[in-house]
Amino acid sequence: MKFDDKVPIYYQIKNYLYHEMMTGALKPGDKLPAVRQLAVDLTVNVNTVQRALGEMITEGILESQRGKGNFVTMDEQRITQLKEQLVMEQLERVYEQLHALNLTDEQIIASLKQYIAQRGQRDDQRVSD
Repeated sequence: MKFDDKVPIYYQIKNYLYHEMMTGALKPGDKLPAVRQLAVDLTVNVNTVQRALGEMITEGILESQRGKGNFVTMDEQRITQLKEQLVMEQLERVYEQLHALNLTDEQIIASLKQYIAQRGQRDDQRVSD
C-alpha cells in the first residue's frame, strides 16, 4: 500500500479496510489478520494499525472478540450506512472542488452525466476489444 504524506496513515488504513469491505474482499463476519500481521503487510507501526482498528471498533464497523481477534461486523445495516457515508464524503469533495471552479449545480450535473456517458462508451469499447 502506498501512503499519501498529507493524510494520517491510520486514516488511510481505515479507508483501505473500508474499501475492502465495500468491494466484498472483506465480508460480514470475516476475521481480519492479526494487528502485527497487518502492520507487516502494510509496512507500518503496530500502534498505527491499532489506532485504525480501535476507531473502527468504536464506530461499530469491527467487533473485537477477546482471544480470537477482530471481525467485520455482521450488522449489514451498519455496513450499508458506512457505504452511504463514504459515497457522501466523496461527493462532497468533488462538489466543493467543482464549485471552486465556479460551476453551477446545473453545470455540475450536466458534466457528471456527460462523464458517465463517455465512461460507459469507453468501458463498452474495452469489453468488445
